[in-house]
Amino acid sequence: MENTESAGGIVLNARGEIALVRNGPDFWGFPKGHIDEGENALAAARREVAEETGLEYISLTKELGSYERYKGTPQGGDDTSEYKTIHMLLFTTKDAQLAPTDPGNPEARWVPPSEVEEMLTHPKDREFWRGALPHILTAQR
Repeated sequence: MENTESAGGIVLNARGEIALVRNGPDFWGFPKGHIDEGENALAAARREVAEETGLEYISLTKELGSYERYKGTPQGGDDTSEYKTIHMLLFTTKDAQLAPTDPGNPEARWVPPSEVEEMLTHPKDREFWRGALPHILTAQR
């Protein structure tokens, strides 16, 4: 089993919506991906958000912490060949247009916070969302 480190972002727009990305036919999650050699978590999160949502003008609000899980499968299960530590950051943006450039993540949507948990495919992503939600609601004020 390979252990990897990833970074990503929960991106909040001016309407209070969250950017989610589609990673497969029915797999929705936060924009995130592997930390490349020479990158830190912040740089990787900014790069992944830009690739998977098209949002380049994002402002760091706070670090939300990390969580661990197996790589997800397109069906929402676990691929036990890769165990990931995922570092998440909260960003805000004034941009409204989502335009993914990563072919592996062909779609991105703005989702109201009340619908995010239901839309997230991986159980560990949902668990992290529940824990991060108070920080996100505070950032909206």
